[in-house]
Amino acid sequence: MGLLSAERSPGAKLGFAILIGALLAIPLFSVWLLVYDRQQQSETARASIAQGWGGPQQIAGPLLVIPYRATITETVTEANKQVVRSRQVWQELTLSPEIADLSTKLKPQRRQRSIYEVVLYEAAVTGKARFAMPVDLSRFGVALEDMALDRAELRFGLSDPRGLFGQPPRVGVAGRALRLQPGGGTSSTGNSGFFAWIDARSLAGAPVLVDYALNFRGNGWIALAPQAGDTRWRVTSPWPHPSFQGGFLPTQREVNESGFSATYRVGNLALGQSLVSTGGAGAPERPSPDRMQADYRADGGAHDARIDLVQPVDLYSQVNRATKYGFLFIGFTFLAFLMFDVIGGVRVSAVEYLLVGAALILFFVLLLAFAEVIGFTAAYLLASAAIVGLNTAYSAAVLKSWRRASFIAALLTGLYVILYILLSLEAFSLLIGSVMLFAALAAVMYLTRNLNWGGKGEGQETAA
Repeated sequence: MGLLSAERSPGAKLGFAILIGALLAIPLFSVWLLVYDRQQQSETARASIAQGWGGPQQIAGPLLVIPYRATITETVTEANKQVVRSRQVWQELTLSPEIADLSTKLKPQRRQRSIYEVVLYEAAVTGKARFAMPVDLSRFGVALEDMALDRAELRFGLSDPRGLFGQPPRVGVAGRALRLQPGGGTSSTGNSGFFAWIDARSLAGAPVLVDYALNFRGNGWIALAPQAGDTRWRVTSPWPHPSFQGGFLPTQREVNESGFSATYRVGNLALGQSLVSTGGAGAPERPSPDRMQADYRADGGAHDARIDLVQPVDLYSQVNRATKYGFLFIGFTFLAFLMFDVIGGVRVSAVEYLLVGAALILFFVLLLAFAEVIGFTAAYLLASAAIVGLNTAYSAAVLKSWRRASFIAALLTGLYVILYILLSLEAFSLLIGSVMLFAALAAVMYLTRNLNWGGKGEGQETAA
């Protein structure tokens, strides 16, 4: 039976074991591709479940946009002569609130289709904002008499307005409700959202107080783009697994089994932007929600406060990480068989190495298949027990001893326990793995200290 017969030297047997282990890299890589493919299918299925509900939501505003007349000069060519002309155009002054105080209540829920699950949420937002005319308005080249205060707009940003549901958003100024219009949001949400016409002539003499409320749906995460001089945002939810991301973290937070609460406070000095900006009239072309999400990921949310409603266990990332330790299982198990061969005198053929290696790789396929149905931990226990039992029974036949097979069973059991610890303690995975490799190398060096690696098989008994 073959390639690793007793007639070969221990060094040759080691070489063949390494060769077979390298060949097993092909099916192991195929398992990794399978995990990736199933993860892509999962993301597609989750997007299908959430379709029509609302995507990840980013909220911004309110902002007060006031048209004003500006005089511009330009040089034109007439009759081969350079002529300087002046003309008046309408531009926009964008005013951020001095103070924005809002609170959000998130109501999460799980939606499932077949074996796939996604976390959706309903958000109820209430807030207040105070706008005041800047005392240094002239520094921006804008005169009060050139401003069309009666044609001002109050703009609110929402990255995916399809998520608006239930009672329409409510916006009021001095106790008077405003009529809302679609579109015309803020630049941070790609001009996606809604706006209201407002007569801001009172702004010249006193601050304008705005209160608002809106309900919308989303999935995955919610983010706020702070724009006020002083932004205060309070978020509460019964979801026990939040992940705080973005460029700003909460100043206060509390997370427990019953949910979480977080409080943010961000000033415009931290944002690095003025409360007043000027520019040409007209909104840029609105990008698609997918484009806005791609832009958000590219920017990294550096100027946003974001909360992810994460799943406690991402089974695909766990299985993917487990697959990367496949060579560790193959290496340790082959090493045990090699020691029985070169020291114990038990013949182990290439086919037997291949079958044991195939069983070890099958573990990751079983883990993935069962994890999608019964969860990662239960799947891990079931798959590891099946492979330990299979390899133990086969080892008893190959090694001609249940006592030797029990050593293989103990080795595999220890490896699966250590792998689970590695997956749970990601920060210490390198430390634990390096210590294991050191211990394995030390054991091999000790057991083979008197072995003649270049000698023939008949010298093994003496070397042992």
